[in-house]
Amino acid sequence: MRRVIAIALAGASLGGCSSMSWDMFKSAPPTLQVRLESNPPGADATTSLGGGCKTPCSVSIPAPDAPFTVTFALPKYQPTTVPVNVIKNPGDLTTSATVSTDPNPVFAELPPAVPPKPVRKKPHRPKKPKPAAAAPAAAPADAAPPAAGSAFPDPNAGKR
Repeated sequence: MRRVIAIALAGASLGGCSSMSWDMFKSAPPTLQVRLESNPPGADATTSLGGGCKTPCSVSIPAPDAPFTVTFALPKYQPTTVPVNVIKNPGDLTTSATVSTDPNPVFAELPPAVPPKPVRKKPHRPKKPKPAAAAPAAAPADAAPPAAGSAFPDPNAGKR
């Protein structure tokens, strides 16, 4: 009977081991707390990893393996993008591994948007007619009289 109980206990303990997963020994991926600031404050800051907030603020993101960017946007200001480097310090037997960012806090100076220069339309003015060359002081006697309806008066009118 003891033998049957021992076999049953051994079988139950082995069954428990088969349902155990090695995932329980893995730690959760580390998260980073990144401080986001801007001048002027109140800008919408969005990371390329998906997190975001309104400055000044802090955002918690999963520790990335590669650099990422933070984009700051505020009405009446030009948007600004700041690159952020990820620094990984491997741990040893006495300390755990750490992940940090450079810069932290992430700061952006937002330049004011330059308003477009107003387009000044010049009023359309008709071109002025060029002044005619001065009429000769004395017209030759055999010159033909100007055509009727001519725009210029006859300088010899009334002298004949």
